[in-house]
Amino acid sequence: MTGRRARSTILGTACAAAMVVVAGAAVLTGGTASAEQRSAAAATAGCGKTPTLRDGTYQIQSGGQNRSYILRLPAGYTSSQAYRLVVGLHWLNGSANDVVGNGFYGLQQQSGNSAIFVAPQGLDAGWANTGGRDVTLVDDILRTVENDLCVDTAQRFALGFSYGGAMSYALACARPTVFRAVAPIAGANLSGCTPGTQPVAYFGIHGTRDSVLNISMGRSIRDTFVRNNGCTAQNPPEPGQGSGTHITTAYSGCRSGYPVQWAAHDGDHVPLPTDRNSSSSWVPGEVWRFFTQFGPVTPPSGPSTPPSGPSTPPSNPSTPPSSPPGAGTCRASSAVNAWNNGLTANITVTNTGGSAINGWTLAFDLAAGQTITSGWNATYAPASGRVTATNVGHNATLAPGASVSFGFQATHSGNGAAPTGYALNGSACTTLTP
Repeated sequence: MTGRRARSTILGTACAAAMVVVAGAAVLTGGTASAEQRSAAAATAGCGKTPTLRDGTYQIQSGGQNRSYILRLPAGYTSSQAYRLVVGLHWLNGSANDVVGNGFYGLQQQSGNSAIFVAPQGLDAGWANTGGRDVTLVDDILRTVENDLCVDTAQRFALGFSYGGAMSYALACARPTVFRAVAPIAGANLSGCTPGTQPVAYFGIHGTRDSVLNISMGRSIRDTFVRNNGCTAQNPPEPGQGSGTHITTAYSGCRSGYPVQWAAHDGDHVPLPTDRNSSSSWVPGEVWRFFTQFGPVTPPSGPSTPPSGPSTPPSNPSTPPSSPPGAGTCRASSAVNAWNNGLTANITVTNTGGSAINGWTLAFDLAAGQTITSGWNATYAPASGRVTATNVGHNATLAPGASVSFGFQATHSGNGAAPTGYALNGSACTTLTP
C-alpha cells in the first residue's frame, strides 16, 4: 500500500486474511526440507555449481498454482562464495516489480554485492496466505534458488511493508529455523502466525500516526517476539507528534543471538520514512545493520547439501573486530522532543573520515538540570554533565560515510536544550542544527 486507494482495501482484506489463516493453520507447519532446515554457515547445493539462474522474472509451480518471483544476483556472483539471501515482500496492490524498483526497501544498495535478493509475487496482489499457500511459495522459491545458487543458510532474511510486513511476520512465525531475522515495516497480523512460538531476531518499524494499520497492531506483533526471544518487556519511547524524528530501541534481556528492536517514527503509513530535514530514509541503513550483525558472509569450504535434521541458529551473533577505535572526522545532529519535565533526544552521527571506525564513543554535554534515565542503541555514563555514549554490539562498526542513530530519555528542570560539544572517539564533530 502506498496511497489512499489502498487504505480502505487493506482493512477488508485484513479481516478476510485473519479468517482464512485460522482455517489453514495446520498447513503452515508443512514445507520442504531444504527450506525448513538450517545450520550455522551451511552452504547450499548451488555452491560450486555453474549457475543457470540469472537476473530476471521466473515462473514456479507452487501448491498447484502458477506463481512468480523476481531474482536479483549480486554483481560478480561466484559459486565459491555463500551469499546472504533477502526476501522482499510487496504491499497490498503492489507487486514484485515495485519491490525491485525501490531496491528491496533500499537494502540492495546497502548490501555491497553480498546478497541475493528475491521478490515473490502475491496472489491478488496481496498475502492472504490462505491455507499457508504463501509460506509454501517461499519454501518452493528457496528450494529452487538454493539448488542453483550458493547461499549461506544461516543468513536468510525477510522484510516487507504493510501486507508485506504482515507476510514477513508470518514467515518468522512459520519458519523460525529458516529465517535468521525479519523486519516488518508497518505490519500487522494479517497473514497469520503459526505456530509463532520460537525465537527469531526481530526489527519492527511503525509510524505513530499510521492511519491504515494503527501502531498498536505493530506493537502487538513485535511483542510476540519480545516473548519468544525472552526479552524484558517494556514500553519503548516513541517520538512526539510533530517532532519529525524516529526513535529506535534495542530491547534488553533478550536470549543471546535473538535481539529485538523497535523503531517508531513520527509519520503515517509509508515504507521508507525520513526524518525532518533529511533527504533519505534511515530505514535501509538501520535494517541492514540489524541483519548483518549476525556475522560476515564467508566463502564455503565446498558445496554441501542441506542437513537431514532440524538445527538451530548460532547462539551468539558475531561482533565487529575489537581493533582499537580510531579518531576520525564526524558530523553530529540531534532531534529533541521536550515536555513539562522530560525529553527524548535522538542523535545521529556520521563518519566523515576516510576509514572505518570499529568501536566508537561519542562524548557530549547535557544542558544543566538534565539527567538521563534510559537510552537505546548505546550505553551512557555518567547520567548528567559531560556524558559518553558507547556503541552496543550491533552498531560498533561505522564505515566511511555511514551514520548511526541512538538516543536517550531524560528529565530536566526547565531547560530542554539539545546536547552540545560532540566528540567522536576524541575528535570534535561538526554539529548540524535542526
